[in-house]
Amino acid sequence: MTTGSNPDVQELGYRGATACVAAGITYRQLDYWARTDLVGPSIQGASGSGSQRLYSFRDILVLKIVKRLLDTGVSLQNIRSAVEHLRSRGVSDLERMTLMSDGVSIYECASADEIVDLLQGGQGVFGIAINKVWTEVEGSLANLQSESVVDGSVPSNATDELALRRKRKGA
Repeated sequence: MTTGSNPDVQELGYRGATACVAAGITYRQLDYWARTDLVGPSIQGASGSGSQRLYSFRDILVLKIVKRLLDTGVSLQNIRSAVEHLRSRGVSDLERMTLMSDGVSIYECASADEIVDLLQGGQGVFGIAINKVWTEVEGSLANLQSESVVDGSVPSNATDELALRRKRKGA
């Protein structure tokens, strides 16, 4: 995710091991999900032996959501449909969204008055507030190493997207 108006701020990427820690998944899960195009790295994909995938903040957020859905018994096929839906939404939409599921179907709850059935059928019985997952991922990544997407270096004064958000919120 590019920070847009500030050209001095570099986009940061997170290596696979960091993404695993922040999302609470194993490297085997991460690798499988990338190879099957469930959730792959949007910054840099693996391009041969020794290359490193680089995941964005949004990628890690989606990884953590996938993990939560799997833990509740939702099938990989249904999760794949939900991930496609999440990819179509803007970042600001994700921060306000809640996903609900009955273990079979997945629903988007964009407001108290609206639940959109993403997979046609069933009734939602539990929810995943994405803004809560967002906050958890921010907290995890605050203590983990990132890399500049431009040159692969580790920024010494990492003014990344998370730092800018904290600054805007006054945290």
